[in-house]
Amino acid sequence: MENMLEIISLLDDEDRKKILEFANILLKRDKYNKLREEIEFRRDEVKKGKVLSHEEIWQEVKSI
Repeated sequence: MENMLEIISLLDDEDRKKILEFANILLKRDKYNKLREEIEFRRDEVKKGKVLSHEEIWQEVKSI
């Protein structure tokens, strides 16, 4: 993955745009519906301030 990001960074803006468009086409496929729904749900939570603080996460981890 890191190698791929390095390669993409070497491309010019036009080619990076093509890769972004291709990735968007793939993400619109049915098999990514659940992922999109989860992202939208999480965005709504963040907008409403329903996020855990770093301390809250660690307290939950410690209690397991």
